[in-house]
Amino acid sequence: MEKKSDTASMADDHRLSPPSPSEEKATGTFITPPGLTDAEFLVLKTAITEFHTYDLKSAQCSSLLAQHVDAPPDVVWSVIRQFDKPQIYKHFIKSCSVKEGSTMAEGCTRDVIVISGLPAATSTERLDLLDDERQVMAFTIIGGEHRLRNYRAVTTVHEIKVEGSPSTKTIVLESYMVDVPEGNTEEDTRFFADTVVKLNLQKLASVTEAIARGGAAAVESLW
Repeated sequence: MEKKSDTASMADDHRLSPPSPSEEKATGTFITPPGLTDAEFLVLKTAITEFHTYDLKSAQCSSLLAQHVDAPPDVVWSVIRQFDKPQIYKHFIKSCSVKEGSTMAEGCTRDVIVISGLPAATSTERLDLLDDERQVMAFTIIGGEHRLRNYRAVTTVHEIKVEGSPSTKTIVLESYMVDVPEGNTEEDTRFFADTVVKLNLQKLASVTEAIARGGAAAVESLW
């Protein structure tokens, strides 16, 4: 994933500067995603354009969801970046395994077993990007027994300050693209995937907020 020149506006602490008047005008062509205010969306527009925009082909769909988290961004990222332990905050994962001796780096894979009751059994997933500096992770589903073909997801963590607000906020963005299964509509596919992602993000908030309040021991009851 190439770094675009407009990302120079990002501060080292992952705080994004408010857009210029010309950028603000340009956002009129976008729709504010669920979970974000218009002001937050304007601040995050650069990151959304870089990491959460997809070139869709026929019979594909995508979506972007947001979650506010009352915890420092580094705490949130410390959970997300554990590619080998997605079950910490992902509801529908029964277990996850990686090859012994694997390093959590781009190109490594994990084998996931999904809980019963879903239209899936297993999933093999490849880590495409793990950027600790910019707090970005991306993965692609490359195999398994499920219906999410060509599923690619990107998760980013942001600390932002909206004009007029006295404090900063931590916001997690997660987007995906996926094939629409034969016999399904884009709306059906997006509704299912959005529901799963939304529940995962809500649990991520619960887990990381508990960590921020009382340390790792405070989340044992949530796992």
